Amino acid sequence: MTLSEQRQALRTILRHQAVNTLFQPIVSTLEKRIVGYEALSRGPSNSPLHSPLILFAAARRTGLLTELEMLCRQQAVKRFSSLCLPGRLFLNVSPESLLEQSHSPGRTLQMLKTARLDPKRVVIELTEQAPVEDYNLLHIALHHYRDMGFTIALDDLGAGYSSLRLWSELRPEFVKIDRHFIDGIHRDPLKKEFVGSMLNIARASQAHIIAEGIEQREELETLSSMGVDWVQGYWLGRPEAEPELSDLALAQKLSSRATPSVILRPLSLVHTSAL
Repeated sequence: MTLSEQRQALRTILRHQAVNTLFQPIVSTLEKRIVGYEALSRGPSNSPLHSPLILFAAARRTGLLTELEMLCRQQAVKRFSSLCLPGRLFLNVSPESLLEQSHSPGRTLQMLKTARLDPKRVVIELTEQAPVEDYNLLHIALHHYRDMGFTIALDDLGAGYSSLRLWSELRPEFVKIDRHFIDGIHRDPLKKEFVGSMLNIARASQAHIIAEGIEQREELETLSSMGVDWVQGYWLGRPEAEPELSDLALAQKLSSRATPSVILRPLSLVHTSAL
């Protein structure tokens, strides 16, 4: 697609609010329960912009990133509330979007009020796809969110341009370890060392580590033995428009010795109390 075609397709998506929201569970292996969901957005299924990588790259190139992120945020909040999902809602937000002059933090708070969702249940998850140009302004913007009750997560630690500096500067409540360090960690001593170092920094900064991208039981067992409690990945639950993984099914999955081919699904949803 040409740049002009991408811009036109994006404007159509924005006009019709045609983004699809999926939710992937984040679970506590110690408590054997769902502690939250990350909201993931896709373009229309019949569009060249269906893939999130292509969709958000096009939005960045055409100057429509903030508008797209705001639409995705709005849809995620609305769906999360209507589905009565348990735990926290993790919302992906780019630093450049936060720092745009047109960005207004009050809009997010209004979305939550409309959906009757407490800001304390919402985590602003920073996704770094471009270098951060002004750490001071970003710190001020996130401080404003914290004042309203939101908490902050740093996504894909180790994959961004300056993720360690972001961790040091912003002191997020949650830090997500990039899948690169999780993939095959049970047979890679060096990856264990990297993750161990991250856990030490997390303890010193009082941050909660979340390991994402878990696709094998052996990865989960290794991380659990290292002290990682909160985890996320396809082995635990794939992104779904209407998640059906219950705490009961999760407990059965975590307790089983053999890796089942599919997630056990209850006949009805079982929700835990909100965090």
